[in-house]
Amino acid sequence: MSKTDCQLIYSTTSSVEEANSIGKTLVQERLAACVNILPGMQSIYQWQGQTETAQEAVLLVKTTTDRSREVIARIETLHSYDCPAVIVLDIAAGSLSYLNWLRDQVGE
Repeated sequence: MSKTDCQLIYSTTSSVEEANSIGKTLVQERLAACVNILPGMQSIYQWQGQTETAQEAVLLVKTTTDRSREVIARIETLHSYDCPAVIVLDIAAGSLSYLNWLRDQVGE
């Protein structure tokens, strides 16, 4: 199985409101075909030498390899965190009709 030209970008935000704002911007600017928001995630992490906990919301951004750098830059611009988590995962396979729809939505 070879990978596709589609990617899933994982990011976290400080709130559902921030996630909605970023998600809507990415879709409206055609950088993402779809953004899923998962509210209520509990995070535990190290920040500036301290163990922190926070309630966050998760963004799952569906885009193409060609658009992923733009998505990363846009998330970093819109995000409230100094160091937002933005991780790109290759999509190895999926529904052909869905992947074609995804490509059409972020067409350049």
